[in-house]
Amino acid sequence: MVKPLVFKGDKKPSKKRKRTAVDDDANNDASKPSEPRTEAAAEDDSWVSAEAPTDISGPIIIVLPTDAPSCLSCDAQGQVFAMPVENLIDGNAATAEPHDVRQVWVASRVAGSQSFSFKGHHRRYLGCDKAGLLFATREAVSPEESFLAVPVPDSPGCFAVQTARDAFLAVDEEATAADRRVRGDADAIGFSSTFRIRMQARFKPKLKVAKEERVREKISRKELEEMVGRRLDEDDVKMLKKARRDGNFHEKLLDVKVKGKHDKWA
Repeated sequence: MVKPLVFKGDKKPSKKRKRTAVDDDANNDASKPSEPRTEAAAEDDSWVSAEAPTDISGPIIIVLPTDAPSCLSCDAQGQVFAMPVENLIDGNAATAEPHDVRQVWVASRVAGSQSFSFKGHHRRYLGCDKAGLLFATREAVSPEESFLAVPVPDSPGCFAVQTARDAFLAVDEEATAADRRVRGDADAIGFSSTFRIRMQARFKPKLKVAKEERVREKISRKELEEMVGRRLDEDDVKMLKKARRDGNFHEKLLDVKVKGKHDKWA
């Protein structure tokens, strides 16, 4: 189930549920090992920058190279425009986060290709016609709603967005600062066509793997003692936790079990 977006400054609703007999049993049974807590990782609503095309997934904002940071947005009628970004740290576009749902697109890989589709908040897709005009009025994906994210060699972490006609999205530099528009007819990658893509951290593959590894690393003293079958001293606990991080946990666990038997026979 897709969860609603949470913007910076919004209060998180408290989760309430009825207390059951199962909860009472769980509280009373202190001998049961604790389960890894993955809920926090699943609900991480922080925003990070995509570093490679393979990172791009889920809710994103496309930050434009304008004097005052702005991002590609659309309204309910499907008009596409640049909207100023308010959620910044020290005015740095690399820290941009959305404050309006019109700024957010949901990126999905187009089946059987390296292209992406970008769905707006009104469930219609970003598209570019043969004249280079952007729109967001269609409910299905065609070649005009498919885009490639091309890494910009001279700007790590930045992308050029290429249309199906091999042109690039770019900020119209001839428009006034108050009327910045984005077109899809640039014939080369330049400053005006170099964008930054910000995304929710929980959808970034590298961060998802790192969080899963951190969850695996967490283990309590009680769990370790239950695995060994006896009480452990502080050195054994530290050694087993380190082995769990290093990947040789089972070997060290066997050593501790054998050590316990030798102590018993001594």
